[in-house]
Amino acid sequence: MIAMRGKMSVLLLPGLLACALVLVAPLCAQRADRPTLVIAGYAIDAEIDTTSHHLNAKAVVTFTAPENAEVVSFGFHPALRVDKITDEAGKVLTGDRSADGTIRVTPVAPFVKGQPVHWTFAYEGTITGNEDGPVEGLKLAAIQEPITYLLYASRWFPMTGFMTNRFTAELHIRVPQGMKVFASGSVGTPKPVKLASGKPGDQFDFNWTKPGFPGTVIAGRYVEPATAGPGNVKVYLTVAHQSAANELAQTAAREFDFFTDSFGGLETNHVNVVELPDDTLPAAWAPELAAILGSRTGDKSGIRLLANTMAHQWWGAQVSPRTLNDAWITNGMARYGELMFIEQETGKGAMRAALQDVAAGALAYDTIPLSSVSRLNPFSPEFQSMTLEKGAMIFHMLRWEIGDKAFLETMKGALSQYAGNSMRTQDFVKVAEAQSQQQLTPFFAQWVDGTGAPAFTNKYAVYRLGNNKGFRTIGEIQQDLDLFRMPVELRVDTDGKTEIQKVDVVGTNSQFVVDTFGRPRRIAVDPENWVLKSTPDLQVRIAILKGQQLVAQGDQVGALAEYQKALDANAQSSLASYRIGEVLFSQRNYQASVNAYRDALRGDGEPRWTEVWSHIQLGKIFDLTGQRDRAVNEYRLAVQTNDNTQGAVNEARMLLQKPFKQQESD
Repeated sequence: MIAMRGKMSVLLLPGLLACALVLVAPLCAQRADRPTLVIAGYAIDAEIDTTSHHLNAKAVVTFTAPENAEVVSFGFHPALRVDKITDEAGKVLTGDRSADGTIRVTPVAPFVKGQPVHWTFAYEGTITGNEDGPVEGLKLAAIQEPITYLLYASRWFPMTGFMTNRFTAELHIRVPQGMKVFASGSVGTPKPVKLASGKPGDQFDFNWTKPGFPGTVIAGRYVEPATAGPGNVKVYLTVAHQSAANELAQTAAREFDFFTDSFGGLETNHVNVVELPDDTLPAAWAPELAAILGSRTGDKSGIRLLANTMAHQWWGAQVSPRTLNDAWITNGMARYGELMFIEQETGKGAMRAALQDVAAGALAYDTIPLSSVSRLNPFSPEFQSMTLEKGAMIFHMLRWEIGDKAFLETMKGALSQYAGNSMRTQDFVKVAEAQSQQQLTPFFAQWVDGTGAPAFTNKYAVYRLGNNKGFRTIGEIQQDLDLFRMPVELRVDTDGKTEIQKVDVVGTNSQFVVDTFGRPRRIAVDPENWVLKSTPDLQVRIAILKGQQLVAQGDQVGALAEYQKALDANAQSSLASYRIGEVLFSQRNYQASVNAYRDALRGDGEPRWTEVWSHIQLGKIFDLTGQRDRAVNEYRLAVQTNDNTQGAVNEARMLLQKPFKQQESD
């Protein structure tokens, strides 16, 4: 599975774009239509030649098809050529190849209902990563040195029902000598072989016998693994990033243990954390496999990226969605699992800060219900934002609705009951109701079957009670969703003790009465941000998020318009000014870019990393315009912030030694 470029909270990190998604997350590489066939398993023999970037493979596909199907379709990488397709009797089958790589094959004899069919595909091709892939703009496969990757989403073997069709896989992968290969279900030690080129190589064998998604293969020249704790989690990095291996292994072990405690044990207790090259997605996952970019292995942002990727071992690998309309369960819980780990590691404040950006993503494209999301392009920002971010917010609100104990019991119950299978939304609702002993139809009707979020306001009057008994506040919570029904926290700050009360908000107007000894000074609705709601600050974040996604799509004019909307709503937004500076810098409009970065430094300073990265970007511009002394001053100011977000201080120190130069490709 994959974690696309929105996998991290993109509003928190400089230089990361919310592309058509990271996260990292599981998506569908084909249309949301019901598949015409169900694939049960594969037996694949493949040889990888990194010198010629060539793949030569044979895949035996076991599947069942509807008895009235005259043609069946398989998704397939456009750069690969099918040499021959034969059935179990050895008869050659004919098929058509569409522009997107899909293969339509006509059987020799009619299919028999429920009877497995075994077809053999012999195919080959060159994959450098620069060819047209199954998803425009996303590099999902590349045969190269020092790291080769064939992600499941790349369709490097004939497939259907990405993320929804669970299958077994027996893989035999031959690679040049000295490379290590990682996939699901490792079997023994590699065997020495001679490759088709005549050069020595090794064969790695894998056998994943439980229906799942074991379709990712990563091969590379990795150093010896780093481990922590009992050693069931191993980290494999290249020489270039091996200095980060021990710390990353400790982080990975803590994450694995945390998710095991929170969600229960996995089908397997072994996970390999593997480095990906920086030319692909930020993260990828498969059973027993979690991969992240090498550039993120030594950075604090990599902790969240890895946590999300690791959480997919439970939410995606162990349990998967039945249809794309159910993808919010696994995408959303993997994202929320990431936030739960942040809460565990650094406290509730860090989680609340991260939730601000998740909320922005949840509402950025909230135009259709999650229960109808399959009508969207699954690689679009809309699908990503809704299933990942809104899904995470639904779990956050469910935790508030039913309490921590019932929430964790629901997670464990769902994973235990549906381990190795797919799950529908109604299945999850039944588990949640059983564990919480609450009727949750209104909750899921609001957030899964509905759109929008409330905008809370409150009106109240304060009355002094007689006999020195304090004060009574009578008020009303107002919001604009007629069908809304959910408990909301009310905090009353007084001259003395702060009073907390739950108010059942039903419809557009809900009354409350609070008695306090001290005079109320301030009343806040949902002060801890348990409920997804519309606020002016959130609208700023949404505009910035949309701008980042437009930049990823190459629409810089549209992005600048979105960033300007954010500035119109908050003229002091450092983040909006920084993003404007990024776009102008990419256009080589250096003076305007300098102005924008200066505005970021004079702004509200949120998020904090805008300061260090604004200094670095200013330094780069001064280097490019021949003002080395001014550039050095900016790099020094960057170092003085002591903020190493995404390697900022490291980069500033490097630029102090060597002036920045614009690459032609930039």
